[in-house]
Amino acid sequence: MNDQVKRAVLERFLSYVKVWTQSDEASKTSPSTERQWDLLNMLKAELNQMGLQDVTANDGGVLTALLPANVAGNDLPVVAFLAHVDTYPGTSGKDVKPQVINDYDGKDILLGGTGKYISLEDNPDLADYAGETVISSDGTTLLGADDKAGVAEIMTMLEYLVQHPEVKHGPVKVAFTPDEEIGRGTDNFPSLEKFGAHVAYTVDGGREGEVEDETFSADSATVTILGKDVHPGYAKGKMVNAVRVASHLISLFPEESLPETTSGREGYLHPLGVTGDVNKVTLPVLVRDFELDGLKRWEELLESLCQQAMKSFPGSEISVAVQHSYKNMKYYLDKEPRAIEFAMEAMRCAGVKPDLQSIRGGTDGSRLSEMGLPTPNLFAGGRNFHSVNEWVPHRALYQSVAVLVELAKLWTDVRI
Repeated sequence: MNDQVKRAVLERFLSYVKVWTQSDEASKTSPSTERQWDLLNMLKAELNQMGLQDVTANDGGVLTALLPANVAGNDLPVVAFLAHVDTYPGTSGKDVKPQVINDYDGKDILLGGTGKYISLEDNPDLADYAGETVISSDGTTLLGADDKAGVAEIMTMLEYLVQHPEVKHGPVKVAFTPDEEIGRGTDNFPSLEKFGAHVAYTVDGGREGEVEDETFSADSATVTILGKDVHPGYAKGKMVNAVRVASHLISLFPEESLPETTSGREGYLHPLGVTGDVNKVTLPVLVRDFELDGLKRWEELLESLCQQAMKSFPGSEISVAVQHSYKNMKYYLDKEPRAIEFAMEAMRCAGVKPDLQSIRGGTDGSRLSEMGLPTPNLFAGGRNFHSVNEWVPHRALYQSVAVLVELAKLWTDVRI
């Protein structure tokens, strides 16, 4: 990528991270926070200024646009690129002050005046960027590379294609979604028929070269514990404290069943919190596994643990309600193998070594793939997502732009 692209993607990224777009899981609106519109409206204005067509933001906060093909043919596949505008609700994203570290010295990075560091010990790949530019926060907030790096990369790719008509491409669709961090990124996505894409890519991954063709399958379980409240002065033999039942239930979770003790392709049960009182407690539990039969086994284990807890606290009542979240995208990507083949080839064309990965999480692409739109995930470059130690190398930003351009070119030779 030329120097103009390198400057443009960095400037966009620095501009976008300063916009407060934190989502809110407790909110019932779509988007969950009004502030996400600030970035969506900024992007909408930029897309119109570039001359894209059908620039539209629906009431749910999904912004879409079309860059028409510059080659002839009615049977060209529409290729889409997606990123989300919200940031993780658990770490402040307000008043982000990015640090641009030019000629990085290869040492621990001091985060503003906080006394905190991004250490080489915890981030050994930092050393790969000595002498280059690295961007971090000042340590008081997250940075927002998840996923404003992806947003900046897609926008810069579009600008490059507009400014370079000699680069041949088919129709390119883009979508920017809200509330991905709280699992609602596709809740208000337009119908796939209306969106009209044959294949899509979320740009929401980590290190350069990552191509993610597999995610967790995910369910959400809600455990409801009913106790019996009695005046504590006269509670002997009568009270059943739902808070104690919940504490005991959590203590029964096997050590090897938790996210903090699992890795690779191991699934888990993840108790998220405890809400309630003596009479009633609600305990949400995330259930994750790469395989659907693995999900079933985890849910059977959870039911078994609840039965054990009830036996330990006679008079308590425990119920489990399971809601499906998303399936492993690999079940659906196998139906369009070129989605991954072209992603790997685009990496090589851009001078990036491809690295096929499974992600211990989910993306908007998980649900879109299940809905019928094959959507693998590509690197955006960020590290240490969701934390004040988040950072991204400038190199990753412009290499991503190069990969996206190559992908648009590769799909031009396909007819459907």
